[in-house]
Amino acid sequence: MKIEKIGLPLARRIALAAQGFAAPRPGTAGISHLRRTVERVQLHQIDSVNVLARAHYLPAFSRLGAYDRSDLDRLAWGPRRQRRLFEYWAHEASLLPFDLQPLLRWRMESADRGETGWTGMRPFATERRAQAMALLARIRSEGAMATSDFETHRGQSGWWEWSDTKRALEWLFWAGHITTATRRGSFERVYDVPDHVLPPDILAIPTPAAPDAHRALIERAARSHGIATERQLRDYFRQPPAQARAAIEELAQEGILIPVAVEGWRHAWLHREARQPRRIDARALLAPFDPLIWERDRTEHLFGLRYRIEIYVPAEKRTYGYYVLPFLLGDRLVARVDLKADRAASVLLARSVHLEPDAPPDAHDALLEELSIMATWLGLASVRVGQP
Repeated sequence: MKIEKIGLPLARRIALAAQGFAAPRPGTAGISHLRRTVERVQLHQIDSVNVLARAHYLPAFSRLGAYDRSDLDRLAWGPRRQRRLFEYWAHEASLLPFDLQPLLRWRMESADRGETGWTGMRPFATERRAQAMALLARIRSEGAMATSDFETHRGQSGWWEWSDTKRALEWLFWAGHITTATRRGSFERVYDVPDHVLPPDILAIPTPAAPDAHRALIERAARSHGIATERQLRDYFRQPPAQARAAIEELAQEGILIPVAVEGWRHAWLHREARQPRRIDARALLAPFDPLIWERDRTEHLFGLRYRIEIYVPAEKRTYGYYVLPFLLGDRLVARVDLKADRAASVLLARSVHLEPDAPPDAHDALLEELSIMATWLGLASVRVGQP
């Protein structure tokens, strides 16, 4: 069988179209646009860093412009009748459409057996299971609770000071025994049992056989990528290599995934419904955890941009800054900007701006326009460039 060759420029446009960057932004972005965006990319990764805006808000802004962040809050943590999203470990901790819950039960079952999750949590699946079940019983009887509500946790604080209570609750979360009911002002997760959070019709769906779930997840990853390698497809939902490979082979036999040759990739797969636009006229600031760029090798290959987040790099050793967002213009990443929302001064700080060597002449002006839109969206009065 002759394999179609796809050049890098077209592969880049396919990827951008699959991620929602081929269509112009709506004049006014409503909740229906937001729902379609989440359904397209499948998940919004959650991250605790709030130097600019929490990570889960940013992908929708990149694609829609200035939408109402409270719409996303309602979809994720609002009244039950308004909810459309739930929290779970997908790529990382993520907001996901409800219909993905049955497809991730294989991971919950693996965690329940103590085979998945951080090492410090796994004993609660076996020898310390009774302790975790006692916490679950309290939540069932007393209602939604955060880690700080448990007396056994009090006095602990910080990411590196997890109490046994926190570890047990996180195991219960991984194993699907509890989920997120809401988030408090500090962004602390409040847990409840799935029966009180997820729709009954979702919970009633029979658990798919693991191979069927892996096949469905790979197909969704392929839709969201448009074109990708095997490694990139399985990375989207962090699937095991052997199961992902079997799913890819089955989807290829059915003609859903089409093998293609892309320069620099040993093997690549094209979703049969992927759009292949002749032109992309996007403009967007991209969060470090945006699905378009979170797989750094893919970003470097498609866009020629070596991108690494430098949050954990000592300040004196950083190349570009603390919280750096690549800037998409057309179908290319043309700049990087280190951003901070100075809420006390009501200023969006662009502490540094680095244009790429091949950036077009209008890149700087386009970036300033996008920064102005972002500042307004964040409720900030002005933009300041080049000053810490």
